[in-house]
Amino acid sequence: MSTASPLASNKADSPLIRILQRIFSFPVMLAVLLAVLAVLTVRARFDDPDMWWHLKMGEVIWTTHAIPLTDIFSFTTNHHALIPQEWLAQLAIYGAFKYGGFSGLMFCFCLVTSTLVIAGYALCSLYSRNLKVAFVGAMLIWLFGTIGFAIRPQMVGYLLLIAELLLLHLGHTRNPRWFFCLPILFALWINCHGSFILGIVVAGIFLFASFFSFQIGSLKSRHWDSACRRILILALLLSVAALFLNPVGAKQILYPFDTLLNMHIQMANVEEWAPLNMTGERGIALMAVLLCSFLLVAVRRSDLFFDELMLLAMGTWLAASHVRLLIVFGILAAPILSRQLSTSWEGYDQKKDRIWPNAVMIGTSLVVLFLAFPSNANLERQVESQNPVRAVQFIKTSHLSGPMLNEYGFGGYLIWAAPEHPVFVDGRGDVFEWSGVLDEFNGWEELQSDPNALLQKYGISFCLLSRQSPMARLLPLLHEWKIAYSDNNAVVLVRAASGNPAEQ
Repeated sequence: MSTASPLASNKADSPLIRILQRIFSFPVMLAVLLAVLAVLTVRARFDDPDMWWHLKMGEVIWTTHAIPLTDIFSFTTNHHALIPQEWLAQLAIYGAFKYGGFSGLMFCFCLVTSTLVIAGYALCSLYSRNLKVAFVGAMLIWLFGTIGFAIRPQMVGYLLLIAELLLLHLGHTRNPRWFFCLPILFALWINCHGSFILGIVVAGIFLFASFFSFQIGSLKSRHWDSACRRILILALLLSVAALFLNPVGAKQILYPFDTLLNMHIQMANVEEWAPLNMTGERGIALMAVLLCSFLLVAVRRSDLFFDELMLLAMGTWLAASHVRLLIVFGILAAPILSRQLSTSWEGYDQKKDRIWPNAVMIGTSLVVLFLAFPSNANLERQVESQNPVRAVQFIKTSHLSGPMLNEYGFGGYLIWAAPEHPVFVDGRGDVFEWSGVLDEFNGWEELQSDPNALLQKYGISFCLLSRQSPMARLLPLLHEWKIAYSDNNAVVLVRAASGNPAEQ
């Protein structure tokens, strides 16, 4: 009978080998692959119309050391009060730009997106205890997240939702003291994005389900230890109190309800708030996830817990109502489905892990990450292809003055690139709906009223419109207006009698 060499045994047990086994392990390799996928997904998504006004608001807060509580970017809202519900995330966005320019913004975008997907992988791993199945769960989060990956504060909200689910799971399954991290999380969340209210509802679902203990077929409700439940209740009370740590108090807490219940124009006209098309690719994917989950329950291959059923129901309702909330469905459904599929695939065995193939894959992935990161020139081209960059240059060099009426989608860029020209409207749909401007603008843009009425009311001197806008074709037919500038993205129109430059 042969025996292992003592030298080989000592080499395998050496500290260096153990460190290498941790660094170049199979789970780390999968996490790096997810980072590659995230970067490849967002590398061409640098420009989002709302990114610019978030960036400008962050600059204002950074330079003035004060949080604006009224509109300072538009001349139409008459300094209407606003809710600074994203001020902390906006400050972080500007900080990335200040210290890294466009490349710094893109780096942080890639970092946050990668962290979101990898954190989802960790969440699914905890739920399923199967790293291979957890990777599939992370892919689901990525799939549904592609609808909303952008340089916007909502990314922080999604990341904090995953963090909350991690804390709730750890608090329930390991140590209830994890629950006491929730107040800190919510104090941060309410100052970053209005989705904090979703986090409160999720925590409430866990608390509500903890009072029930039953089994109806494969539907179960897990019994919670009374001490664990009391700690969760205390943590939630502290979390609600933490929500008041914001610039405007109760108004900021109530803001999400106002958005969902009262902003009908914004909901009806902004594409990301539209209902999900169930016959589209993502709609079919959502139905497939639900079908898979309920089939596993129907054939008794897996149980479904009461809190999980409520989370799936809420996530489905949100995604079906508003396409932008598909990522919320993915975050809620992925760990549940991962747990249900945990026995369907052989789990990770550390003893069978092979360092060098993992190292080669990780090294190759890092090279891909380096090569995939867009250059500053590439980022500038993305900006120019989507925004009225050259039209703004024309406005400045031609010294156009007076009130400007601008395309809704151009407003954010104008706030950043031409702050000397207050905008007519921009992506901050809330303040424009509250002030009545959004209703007026939509009626004008959709040719539901006399085009001159709105222009005369606000004394408009020139218009900056999209090349595809119906008004860009209609206004030149009116004797008062003519095209002063036009390119593939935008059209600048001026009053014919104003003395502004003629068409170029």
